[in-house]
Formats: sequence, structure tokens, C-alpha cells
Amino acid sequence: MGEPVTPLKVEDDAAERQPLSIEYFKKVRHDVTFSERRFDVNTLPDDMRRVYGHLEEKFGEEYGLLFIFTMRTAVELHRAWNMTLLTNTILQQIKDRFNMRMTWNLGVLRLVFRVEDGGYELHRKVPYDYDSEFQDIYYRIAMALIDGQINVHEALIYQREAKQGMHTAKSGLFIRNFPGRLILYPGQAATCAVIFFNGEWIDALIAAVCGLAAGLVEFALSRVGGKATVLLDIFVGIVTGVIGGLFFRWGPAGEDCMLDPENVAACKAAPCLSSIYLGTLYWFFYGTAFVIGILEIISGELATGVTRFVGVTVKTFVLSLGAGLGLMIVFAGDSGAADAWYASTCNQNFVQGEWWRTLLYLACCVFVLGQYRLPIAQYWRALIVQLVAYEVQYEVFNGMGQLHVKDHLDTATSNMVGAASGVVVAALISLLVNVSGDFFRARLLQESARNNTRLGNFYFQFLCMAKKAVYFFGIGRQSDIMKFEVEKKLKDMRTELKDPNHPRDKIDFPKNEEDAIIDAIIGTQDINIWSILMPAVYQLVPGSIIAKLWFSAIFPENPYLGELDKNPDSQESVFSNLMVISTSIALGLIIGFAFFQTLVFVVGRTCCRKVEKEDNPDNFQLGRDYLSNKQGMMEGMYTVVDDANDDPDSMREMKREMGSRALFSPGNSVFGADFGYNDDAVQTPASPNTV
Repeated sequence: MGEPVTPLKVEDDAAERQPLSIEYFKKVRHDVTFSERRFDVNTLPDDMRRVYGHLEEKFGEEYGLLFIFTMRTAVELHRAWNMTLLTNTILQQIKDRFNMRMTWNLGVLRLVFRVEDGGYELHRKVPYDYDSEFQDIYYRIAMALIDGQINVHEALIYQREAKQGMHTAKSGLFIRNFPGRLILYPGQAATCAVIFFNGEWIDALIAAVCGLAAGLVEFALSRVGGKATVLLDIFVGIVTGVIGGLFFRWGPAGEDCMLDPENVAACKAAPCLSSIYLGTLYWFFYGTAFVIGILEIISGELATGVTRFVGVTVKTFVLSLGAGLGLMIVFAGDSGAADAWYASTCNQNFVQGEWWRTLLYLACCVFVLGQYRLPIAQYWRALIVQLVAYEVQYEVFNGMGQLHVKDHLDTATSNMVGAASGVVVAALISLLVNVSGDFFRARLLQESARNNTRLGNFYFQFLCMAKKAVYFFGIGRQSDIMKFEVEKKLKDMRTELKDPNHPRDKIDFPKNEEDAIIDAIIGTQDINIWSILMPAVYQLVPGSIIAKLWFSAIFPENPYLGELDKNPDSQESVFSNLMVISTSIALGLIIGFAFFQTLVFVVGRTCCRKVEKEDNPDNFQLGRDYLSNKQGMMEGMYTVVDDANDDPDSMREMKREMGSRALFSPGNSVFGADFGYNDDAVQTPASPNTV
């Protein structure tokens, strides 16, 4: 009959599930006494509050709040268009860190959360919108909680404040929502039309008008709200088609070009409809989703990847069809729409070899970063990544173009190398920012006297001046300035506390200065690489190629091509180009992630082995855990996170066969077999009933 099943003891299980003790938090934040902060669970939706009540009754307040935090982290990262594979990795680290008995399913739009072996299940429908700032903020909050530098109450309160815009600069608040966002649409449409789609300056001007109109349509429908937003794509497409068609039909050369398509001078002077339409609609194509869908299919997430692939394809067709309908409206239903489309020509060499090409691309990047809601003070990070990825792609393609006129290998290679270069540069920039953040936090909280050297003082003063300059120009936050004031006070208070003749017996701050310290702790966590990489991927992706595929379906036969002429915009040509570009970019991302993960592994084995465990066990453990988490996060950018819930028997067998020496094994440390991951020092023992 088999072994009897041991019933779950709620009391023992609850005791084992308690998170880190308050002593650990005091160790991290040293001698500062913080006032008690409590998250108000009454602000939660009804279903979350009910589930929290059941968990709190069985396992205690902390466990219930950790479930709420995990779910809210997933929802907000998904809403901000964080990479789903990475979000899965973050949730898995929270689950492993606090022994959560929890599973989830992150679909394209619908999220499902289960806790306590499916005893409670919550669903959320979460539409996404690009938001690099929130990707970074919610990622950092999770990392601070996992590292034990804040407690769950502080993490939940900070999440709520971030949602309310309390941690966003005033400039960011202006362009985060309408009507401020309207300034971005014309600039992005104009620059994209020229830099990507062979437009000239007249096309840029018309695209700017179309972009403003498209922004107004989105603004109006967002104000109406509800089901009206379903009409966004078709309305944006129609408005763009109408405006572009009007400029073409009533322009000085458009009608002459239609009457005589062989009139080269007239057709050259007429607007290029494809560059206007593609430049305007480029923001609405969600081409990034197409590449991520391919990446998810490669990594094994077939359901999510295929759904995302199909969804973005249909969305692009709706936009393209809307533009075609708008063009038809201009020509009052006759065949003029097709005639105008076929007669319209673009200057393929307008930007080739021009000194201003790179400057125009950077201008386009600035508008893109505004659309992505990246804080202006952080633009420099993403601009470097975008520029490197673009220039590498551009130069490799031009360098190989003459050798591969009969195939698409030059396109595939340039996209792979460009995407991989973007990943590596983004990782290096994140490493630089992370090291600077670690120094800033250690100096601010006076964690080590080693930071008080001349060089340390100079660098800290440099950071101080940079923060003040950023704030002076209106792109910084008041809390950034307050942190430097707190550092001076903390330094004096610590001196007084160590003086036996001074009456001070503790270090405490007013609430607003406590907020600044917590903001510094969270703000100096490792940055989310995807938040600065995603805009670069967006400008490499084939969103416009999908649109060309659909335009070739709407306008299938070009009567002005000879029988022997090959139509570059035929469906076969466009679709093959689409698959080559999207797949090569996805592979480039994987190669870049794998390369940097391997680099971290090598650094861990060659450098960190020099640290003797017996001499400094605390630093050894912290360094090992940090690099292990770093490697795990990088792996989570392109692979499906391993979890015991998937298949316990095969997972156990895989670990036994691979051992801790495998570079990409589940839960492996970057230090190899001699230094396998052991979380006993910082984590409570796992319950035998934990899934």
C-alpha cells in the first residue's frame, strides 16, 4: 500500500517560512534606527485581500505579504513590457529566497498566480505598454528585498509610491502621459521616415504631421477609455493614410507622377508614401514583440512565443490595412490609391555617406527613449547601446553587401552581430553603473572606511555635482539631493555615537530623510539590463518588414515593373527577409547573453577563487551569491527558468547527471564544483513540503 502520507503541520511550516530576521536588516543598514513602516492591506483589491487573509492566518503576516509583493511585481513588470523570460527568473528568485509555495503562468496578456499547491488562484488581464523606468524600478525593488536590504513592508510601500509617480522626476512625469507625450510622436515619425525608410526632408515633414495626428487619435481614445481603445490601430492607420494621401494627391508633383509614372522628375519630387506611412506607424508596430516571440519559441516557450508572434502580425496588418483604406478615401474610391502607391518612389541613397546620418539616428533615439519612458538623466546609457548596435549592424551589412548579392547571409550576419554587440555593451554599462551604485550606497551609509580615501572623496564629490547639475536642469529628483545631506548628517552622527562622552545612543532621522535612505538603497541596486537594451532592440527589429509584407498583400502587383524585373516588395521576398531579420536578431540576443554569462563565469573562477573562504567567509559568501544571481539573471534573459514544479523526477536526475560543474545548470554558482551554491547562511531551511 506504500508509505503513509505525513500531514502538513501548519504551525511548523509557518515557523520555517519566516523571512530573514530583523537582525539581518540591522546588519545591512548598520546603526540607523528606522521607524516602523506598515503596508496597508486594505488598499489591495478584494480578491488579493481575501487570499492575503487566508495566508496570514495560516503562515503569518510576512508570508502573506510576500505573496502580494511577488504578484504585484509580476503584474507591473509585465505591464511595463519586461521580457517575460526575465520576469519568470525574478519571480523564481523571490520564490526560492523565501521558500514560497507558489506557481504562475505569464501569458501574453493574461497572468495566472497560484499559491499553496493551487489552493488559491488569481487571474489578471494585463495589457502592456513600453516603460523602461518601471522595468528598472520594480526590478531593483525585488533585488533589494531578495538581498535583505529592505523588508517586505518597505518594498510594498515603495511599489505603491512608484506607481503614484513619487519616484519619477518632473520631466519624466510630463512625457509619461498625455498630453505631454504628444511632443514625441512628430519627432519620432519624421526621423524614422528618413533614417530607416528612405524618406527625404519633405517626407519627414509630412510624417511629422501624420505623427502628431496619430498621437492625437491615441490621446482622444485613451480619454474615452474602455472598449474605445480597441479602435486605436484602425483609426491611426486611416488617419495616417488620409493625411499622407492628401499631401501626395494635392502636392505639386504627385498628380503629374500619377499621370505619367515614367516622369522621373515628377515622381522624385512627389512624397514617398511608404516612408511616410512606415515612419509614422513604426511606433505602433510592436516589432520588438515579434523578435521576442521568436526568442521564446527558440527557448522552449512555444505557447507564449507563437501567441505573441501571431498577435503582432495581426496588429500590424490592421495598421497597414487602415493606411490603405485612408489612401482609398482620398481618391474617392477609384483606382487612384493603387496608382499612387505604385507611382510613389523613394530615394534609396538619401542618407548614404552623409555626415549627419549618425546625428539624425541619435535624434531618433532620443524620441524613442521618450516613448519608452526612460528617465532623461539615464538617456546616456541607452544611447550608447543604441548607437553601437546600429553602427555595428550598418557597417557589417555594408561591408558584406557586395559579397552576398544572391543571398541574405549579409543581412543575417549584420543583425546577429549588431544585436550581440548591443547586449554586450548594455551589460558592460550596467556593470559600470552597478559598481558606481555600490560605492555610492556604501559611502552614503558609511559601510566601510575604505571609501573615505582621497580618490573616494573625489568621486563622491563628482557624483554630488553631477546629481545637482541634473536637478538644476529639471531632469532630476529632489530626493537625489537630499541623499547627500543625509550622508553628511550620518557621518557626524556615527562619530557622536562612537564618542563615549557624547549622549547620543542611537541614530535616527525624520521620515523624509528615512525615505531618502530607502530610496538610495533601492536606487543603487543592480539595474535591469533589459530597460536599456529594449530600445536598441526596437530599432533593430523588423516591425516595418511585417508592414511591407502586408502592404504587398494589399497592393500585390506593380504594373510599372517589367516582366523581367524582380519586385523587392513581393510577398515572397518580404516574408523571407522578415524571417531572416527577426530570427537573426533573436539569435544575436542569445549569443550576446550567453557570451556575457560565460564571461561572468570565467571571472568568478579566475578572480574570486583568490578570496580565501577561511580568511573572510562573509565577503566570500556575499561575492559568491552576487555573481551566482548575476549569472542566473543573464541566463534568464534567453532560457526558461528551471523549477522543481515542472518535473521533479527529471529535474533531480538532471542535477545528478550534470553536477555543479555545468556552466548552465540550474542553481549553479559561477565558481564551479568547489564552490557550489549553498544558501544556508542567509536562507531559512526549506520545508520538506515545499514544492
